[in-house]
Amino acid sequence: MRCPDAVPLALVALLLGACGASVDGPAAPTAAGTAGAGTASSRVDGEVTVLAAASLAAPLTSLVRAYETEHPGTSVRLGFGSSTTLAQQVAQGAPADLLATAGTDALDRLGDAAPTETTTIARNTLEIATPRDDPAGIDGLVDLAREDAAVVLCAATVPCGAAADEVLARAGVAAHVVSREIDVGATLAKVALGEADAAIVYHSDVVSAGGAVRGVEIPAEQNTTLDYPLARFGDDPGARDFAAYLAGPAGRAALAAAGFLPP
Repeated sequence: MRCPDAVPLALVALLLGACGASVDGPAAPTAAGTAGAGTASSRVDGEVTVLAAASLAAPLTSLVRAYETEHPGTSVRLGFGSSTTLAQQVAQGAPADLLATAGTDALDRLGDAAPTETTTIARNTLEIATPRDDPAGIDGLVDLAREDAAVVLCAATVPCGAAADEVLARAGVAAHVVSREIDVGATLAKVALGEADAAIVYHSDVVSAGGAVRGVEIPAEQNTTLDYPLARFGDDPGARDFAAYLAGPAGRAALAAAGFLPP
């Protein structure tokens, strides 16, 4: 996907995964914020590397900035991409203190890279996204089967794609799919930029887009819900502290504001 020179501000974090990740590996982790003034709630120094599903880009970026302000000695580096790809990279030796995935299936790809601890930090459900002006008139899953509706989905091998396929099968809809993208960030970007009429993404992505796209709810009887596990590797004090921060009140509040369901 070509990354545009200018996009709506609400989509910047979501596009991090689409523009920074590649099929061969995740986006190189980068510092999400800089150390700021403040009294640290606990003194933990060092660098923590976090790899996370693209759908977590917006809330995790804001949480890292807040955490670094409260913990001046700690730098948290983030990399976003497909949960499946990230897990495969960790299994192949990519450095990571924490791995947050959409759904639990990706963790099966870790092989011998077994986590020290795994905690569910949120849940998510699916939603149809269309451009703001909805040129194709998409009102539900059945409309995705129309030949005049260009539909994009995540790749079938990544959680958002597998979940979308499950929902479509449950509804008995054969969607008119024109492309499948590497992760949910790239999938949503196609719709936000007017390059597709509809996509099936996570509810949190529609919320985080901040009005750049229009959301169409999927009935509960046809929808599905995914857990978001946070896997910690090793026993680094900084990683342990940041994991507790994500699973604690601050993390839950930020994830809820971004459209995630409680664990």
